[in-house]
Amino acid sequence: QVQLVESGGGLVQPGGSLRLSCAASGSFLSIGAMGWYRQGPGKQRELVATITSGGQTNYADSAKVRFTISRDTVKNTVYLQMNSLKSEDTAVYFCNVAGRRWSGHFFDSWGQGIQVTVSS
Repeated sequence: QVQLVESGGGLVQPGGSLRLSCAASGSFLSIGAMGWYRQGPGKQRELVATITSGGQTNYADSAKVRFTISRDTVKNTVYLQMNSLKSEDTAVYFCNVAGRRWSGHFFDSWGQGIQVTVSS
């Protein structure tokens, strides 16, 4: 009932930038928080950044300074601006959206993941 469409990934040179987008659609009452997680080769999934409906943000230490998370409440879309990318940022990035359905029940939806590769 809640679909997430991710875009903006790809191949970029070290020091370059990418902007990930994740648009939520379907049937739901509200969104409480949106965020990005990633899983690099041979690593477990980790939090990158989250943003609440009130605009409060939370970043992993590795994402601070270089990354910025934002959201468009009208479009139900979350963005992740990634600057000064490093090879260690190479991973599959997953969008996450948590909120409430019209029934009042909570939901926690995940995107299928989008590849980000930082390489020269």
